[in-house]
Amino acid sequence: MIYPIFMLALPFPISTHFCTKKHLLHLCNQRKIKSTQEVKLGGEINMQRSESMRLKEKKVKDLMVDKKRLVEVPYMASLAHTMTTLVANKVVAVPVAAPPGQWIGAGGSMIVESDKQTGTVRKHYIGMVTMLDIVVHIAGDNHLSGDDDDITKDLDQRMSGPVSSIIGHSFEGLSLWTLNPNTSLLDCMEVLSKGVHRAMVPVDGQAENVAAAGVELVESAWSYQMLTQMDVLRFLHDRAGEGDGELQSILSRSVQDLLAVTEQIYAITDRTKLVDAIKCLKAAMLNAVPIVRASDVDQDDHKQHINGRCRKLIGTFSSTDLRGCHIATLKSWLGISALAFTEDVASSPLYTESESDTQINRRELVTCFAESPLSEVIEKAVTRHVHRVWMVDHQGLLVGVVSLTDVIRVIRHSLLSSDSDDL
Repeated sequence: MIYPIFMLALPFPISTHFCTKKHLLHLCNQRKIKSTQEVKLGGEINMQRSESMRLKEKKVKDLMVDKKRLVEVPYMASLAHTMTTLVANKVVAVPVAAPPGQWIGAGGSMIVESDKQTGTVRKHYIGMVTMLDIVVHIAGDNHLSGDDDDITKDLDQRMSGPVSSIIGHSFEGLSLWTLNPNTSLLDCMEVLSKGVHRAMVPVDGQAENVAAAGVELVESAWSYQMLTQMDVLRFLHDRAGEGDGELQSILSRSVQDLLAVTEQIYAITDRTKLVDAIKCLKAAMLNAVPIVRASDVDQDDHKQHINGRCRKLIGTFSSTDLRGCHIATLKSWLGISALAFTEDVASSPLYTESESDTQINRRELVTCFAESPLSEVIEKAVTRHVHRVWMVDHQGLLVGVVSLTDVIRVIRHSLLSSDSDDL
């Protein structure tokens, strides 16, 4: 039998060793195994790139499949009614609708809803109102100063005012955005990584707008849906769970390695009263602040926010904590500490919050470490319905915060960086 001749780069000088058929077959098999491994590795890399391309080809409309119709309030609705709407629909912001032709939209926007058959404009969305807007309104101009009777009377008056009067009280309310359904996921993430927490998405918009993609200040559609930062995080969380290789690789890195941590932290102490905590949110234009243990030497100003770094983290106070309070309930709680409010409010029969999972673990802190993988932070944010995860050291001292804005920013940056590496 004649055996084929193989040209091999053997690991020893051929002139000093006798190569039998058995040796050659063994070496060939080893070479085949190595080649198979290389092909497999190359296939995995190509598959990962293919998965990455499929992710980057996703559009805003792919995230809107199971979204409900838009929750909104009319411009003359009272603030008390607006808070009721937020609670009933388990949302933290609502757009405000007004008759067409009477208002200039927030940030100069012109976002309207038109009749599907005639194209006649039915309503004009003039802005977005969040719980922070309401908190700023409650706390503004020292309206929470004075004796209890004055505060109670003033709260009644202020919460009976129209919601249109507080548009723009917070930074987010200064503009109103829409995202075209054909906007790419990466472009959507860019918008949401720069301080925009939510945007309206037109459903069945006019033909001339469908081809365009991007963020818009002018839009006309027959109906709208809302896309939020949390929606994008849930989508990415699910994609990683389905085996997206590149996304899993990014999410396996630590929050510190990805530079996803903000180290400047405004905090309040466990002795800060609820009335002062509300003022602190207003002063710093923050949706939430950590609650840290007061200094033993009592050098803290409990009426002001303080530097929270390297202080013992014991709680969180958020503007959305006020979302479930009846006004009468809020009046009775203004004099207690913000910490006591967050700990006791869920068990109060006066509290209207209906989300049982939020009540069960309300006192449990949502935290991570510097070495925590980003996937863990996203998991906590999505399952606990929070918009920030506090970073602590192993002694429980506060060292930073990872917000949804931070998470979206670093994921987008990593996806774009992988494109550059492939070139």
